[in-house]
Amino acid sequence: MDAPEPSTVSAETDPMSIRALKDISFGSIAGMSSKVFEHPFDLTKVRLQSQVLDATARFDGPIDCLVQTWKKEGLRGLYRGLPAPIVGAMAENASLFWTYTEFQNAIRCTPIELVKCKMQVQMLMAPGLSGSPFHKLPGPISVLTSVIRTTGFRGLWLGQTATLIRETGGGAAWFASKEASAVSGAAAGIAYNVALFPADTVKSTIQTEAELRPRAPGKPGPTFLGTFRAMYAAQGIKGLYAGCGITVARAIPSSALIFLIYDGLSKRYGSQ
Repeated sequence: MDAPEPSTVSAETDPMSIRALKDISFGSIAGMSSKVFEHPFDLTKVRLQSQVLDATARFDGPIDCLVQTWKKEGLRGLYRGLPAPIVGAMAENASLFWTYTEFQNAIRCTPIELVKCKMQVQMLMAPGLSGSPFHKLPGPISVLTSVIRTTGFRGLWLGQTATLIRETGGGAAWFASKEASAVSGAAAGIAYNVALFPADTVKSTIQTEAELRPRAPGKPGPTFLGTFRAMYAAQGIKGLYAGCGITVARAIPSSALIFLIYDGLSKRYGSQ
């Protein structure tokens, strides 16, 4: 049998490669833009989630958390931990729009979430542990190496179960809403965050426990079910949805921004 003509093979494969490259590029740009917009709200969410098991809450709510962070840490404080999710957003959104399937959940990098959450609660640590003054707090690379040094590479996947539950269910709801709704971006953002928000709360609590509630040496680390039960016992459904309000509020414009940028770039540069 004769081999296919070179021109035929090229015509079939090159457009696919170009399309994949554009999907990755457009998704990365859209993801990074949304992360810059939403990070102060994400930081607020994590800090509210991290106080559910505390005897006394540090913040009265999202507004109080934002105000206190601004007064005590300034603009830099509101963007504490941003580099890690920026990198994660590039990979996550590129894979989301490239595959358009749940394959993205397999490459969602939990170490990025771990580093981000640990950095976001650094200023909440007990005096003497926070590394004050502010500018001397460890950055993402230092946090990453510290986790590896303390718990080994396995420690980078702390909270993996909660992350996979959140991403699998949330991702399905995100794209289902995008396809079914006229106001796709906003609806998708709400569906994604509300669907399995308690899993995200448990994740943040597990990933920040070492900073805020250190365990005695040799004591077993936190588990998904154990942390879930403890949080439910402490504050019930309210505790499991701590920070959900501000998350939904930022998800509406953030998700809409992702789709607006991606669709806009696709229409402008996507045609062959």
